[in-house]
Amino acid sequence: MTPRELGYYFPAEWKKHEATWLNYPHNENSWPGKIDTIYPSYHTFIKMLADVEKVHINVVNEETKDSVFYSLTMIGTNMANIHFHIIPTNDAWTRDCGPAFLLNKNNNSKAIVNWTYNAWGGKYPCELDNEIPKKVAEILNLPVFEPGIVMEGGSVDFNGVGDILTTKACLLNKNRNPHLTQAQIEEKLRDYYGAENIIWLGDGIEGDDTDGHIDDLSRFVNEDTIVTVVEKNMDDENYKPLKDNLNLLNKVRLASGKQPNIVELPMPEPVIYEDQRLPASYANFYIANNSILMPTYKCDSDNKAYYILEECFKDYTIHAIDSTDIIWGLGSFHCLSQQEPAVE
Repeated sequence: MTPRELGYYFPAEWKKHEATWLNYPHNENSWPGKIDTIYPSYHTFIKMLADVEKVHINVVNEETKDSVFYSLTMIGTNMANIHFHIIPTNDAWTRDCGPAFLLNKNNNSKAIVNWTYNAWGGKYPCELDNEIPKKVAEILNLPVFEPGIVMEGGSVDFNGVGDILTTKACLLNKNRNPHLTQAQIEEKLRDYYGAENIIWLGDGIEGDDTDGHIDDLSRFVNEDTIVTVVEKNMDDENYKPLKDNLNLLNKVRLASGKQPNIVELPMPEPVIYEDQRLPASYANFYIANNSILMPTYKCDSDNKAYYILEECFKDYTIHAIDSTDIIWGLGSFHCLSQQEPAVE
């Protein structure tokens, strides 16, 4: 039987977390020439997470564990909420290669979906990252479902009541599952995420090497509200694809039959490093317990995005963390993390 038939579903990110899972960054090829510059912001991210929930950190060896323990202690992290695991990894993008946790609406049991991970269409080494969900399942003694197709966590977003946001640019890309049609991919999404309604957007933002992940574009902030990034500068290369996505969102219906509320989120000013446009986006925020951890990029739009998210998450504390160096790795805080839901 499929997870859906058994009563499993993928909860919304704002559902109470048991913990957040992270792969500690170590791959210098992901931040060529400046990996050392990312750690102050990354450690701040961990510290803020540990204030509100447990944090499981996969590290490559004991030496790294000791170093990270020291660094986090020095900035006043609540170390009682930090848990290390020696799990070798290729990279830090836990959203895409980490465990996809399901909850069972019938008995509140938990399970993991082990999607195949091919590093966004075979772009990078990933043999270690592809093993992470199974290793986490062993640690937590959870059952594992094996869909047998490529899927990344950053390519889908959920409201927990039957709707999934995704993009054709990513999920229908021939470097993922060329043998599957759109209808077959939708069937897998429904069966293994326990959803009903698939909302398809188009292209992603410039500089995104994932071929258009949804977590740089549009996110559910509650069951019937979606924030989506827009570009006001008509000369910017992101203007048209983001306008097209906005137009699509204004026409969709949710599983409930409602038309979603659409909230526009600005794009930051272009972030360019070594002549490369980076995929900087305020949509790459992470929803923790009672906290929103949002990336900022040292530009005027930071404040605008902050106040919009503050209005969307009135019962949350918004923490703005500089992501100017982290985005050189082509991802930010949502890409770096994966939530484990709490059992009610």
